[in-house]
Amino acid sequence: MADLDKNDRVMIFIDGSNMYHSLKAHFHRSDIDLGKFCDKLVDKRRLVRIYYYNVEVGQREEPERFKDQKVFFDSVEAIPYTELRLGRLVYTSAWPNTPPYEKGVDVMLATDMLTHCYKNNYDTAILVAGDSDFVGALQAVKDNGKHVEVALFGEERTSVILRKVADVVHVIDGNLLRGTWKMPTPSRQQKPRRPQRPPLVQPQPAQPQATPQPQPAQQQPPPQQPPPAAQPQPVQQPSTPPQAPQPPPSAPPVPPQPRAPQPQAQAPQPQTQAPQPQQPPLQPWQPWKQKQLPEKEADLA
Repeated sequence: MADLDKNDRVMIFIDGSNMYHSLKAHFHRSDIDLGKFCDKLVDKRRLVRIYYYNVEVGQREEPERFKDQKVFFDSVEAIPYTELRLGRLVYTSAWPNTPPYEKGVDVMLATDMLTHCYKNNYDTAILVAGDSDFVGALQAVKDNGKHVEVALFGEERTSVILRKVADVVHVIDGNLLRGTWKMPTPSRQQKPRRPQRPPLVQPQPAQPQATPQPQPAQQQPPPQQPPPAAQPQPVQQPSTPPQAPQPPPSAPPVPPQPRAPQPQAQAPQPQTQAPQPQQPPLQPWQPWKQKQLPEKEADLA
């Protein structure tokens, strides 16, 4: 590439549909940062404006795709010095068996390129597209004294007419797109390493083991007879005095009243008779005492 002029004014015209399908076909992904991609094309020159062309899918026909596309278009409009230009997507009565087709995108891109050329708004136009229909517009820009560059996917045998008319061709490959993806590029899978063999262990000579000597069997003492089991003795239950009848569950419990101690019956004491006094023998000179003795006995009885 020739030496770039830092004062060179650059405008970029991107066919969004062609770029999306080319990214899917060659890199199997489309999450490209459009701003970083354009910075690589401009290099050290001065960027005037980016024009991005695409079509909007039908919200009724493809609601999920419409939501995703709306998020992407918002991110495009957020890039500095970028204009979003939308064409029409026509759905036929054979939808969804027949895909829709774009209308008005190529004419809009060629018109903008020629208009800014005749207004002298740029010095170099960079076209990101692979359609040979733009050959006439590029030739007109060159005839007006401007420079024309084309960014193409694929090998040299593709888009031959565009390559011939362009002053400079940018090949969109992995080197150009390095650092322009929104998500990091997955690293290459490392080949599995061969498992290392374990170190060889030298076998050591086996040491002779000492044979155990038989030990004399110990005489076991004769089994002792268990002592005779003690016969169970009848347990005497203490006589409990009869308890007062319990009140019904609904009534509150009545504490038992203490009983009055009962007088213990005293054992009859044996009656002892008083010893009778023995009368002294009568003397011959005491006859009167013998007559009175019956009366005293009668009194005692």
